[in-house]
Amino acid sequence: MRVAVIENMKSTPLGSLGVALAEANAEIERFRPWIDGKLPAGSADHDALMVLGGEQNAIDDQNYPYLPTLAQLMRDFVEDDKAVLGICLGAQILARAYGAENHLNAGLEFGWHTVSKSKEGETDALLFDLPDDFTTFQWHSDTFTLPEGATRLATSSLTENQAFRVGRAAYGMQFHFEASASVIDSWKAEFAASIEQMEPGWHEGYAELAAKHASESDASGLAIGRNWVCMIKAEAPRQPKAVAGR
Repeated sequence: MRVAVIENMKSTPLGSLGVALAEANAEIERFRPWIDGKLPAGSADHDALMVLGGEQNAIDDQNYPYLPTLAQLMRDFVEDDKAVLGICLGAQILARAYGAENHLNAGLEFGWHTVSKSKEGETDALLFDLPDDFTTFQWHSDTFTLPEGATRLATSSLTENQAFRVGRAAYGMQFHFEASASVIDSWKAEFAASIEQMEPGWHEGYAELAAKHASESDASGLAIGRNWVCMIKAEAPRQPKAVAGR
């Protein structure tokens, strides 16, 4: 199982999703186009594509000229019936790839919050066995309209499109389900000044918030990660051709 992982900034660990991939013995190849502009040449060499979050917006082509190519790459994987996962910025890019509108600075969601399944989300394989309302971690102010033909799977009081599906196994997840407690601990330290500016006093209340929400959030994140990994259709190893006389 070969998975291409697109990073869009530093400090975007896989967290709970990494656990699920390790359980499946997935081979991960990382790309960092925000540094060198390099992306997979196409979908042929990987069984799945993951696009992680980032500090840029999904339509900032002037500063990040690889974004249109990345959007098309996500479509290429979908059209080849391969699993695709976009998280936060990655979800916004997937939405862009299918003609949705990207809305910038639409409203800040930060910290642990409740996300609710839509009617369609109740039966979707990605959210299988999760409660109708579950806790997860948020860090975004941009959002998007639902792409034409996509299925909305989850919503929140502030952000209508928290999760959607295109095709068999292409998912856009606005929330950071992969952000386990250890990931959030690292973000809390590395981005302390930015967090304090967004949410004054959040650090002071962090221990109480983590005690209340982290365990439930970790459980839902790992469940989602495992469900998506199950959708990756890894190609069987090629068998050598039979040789006459043997």
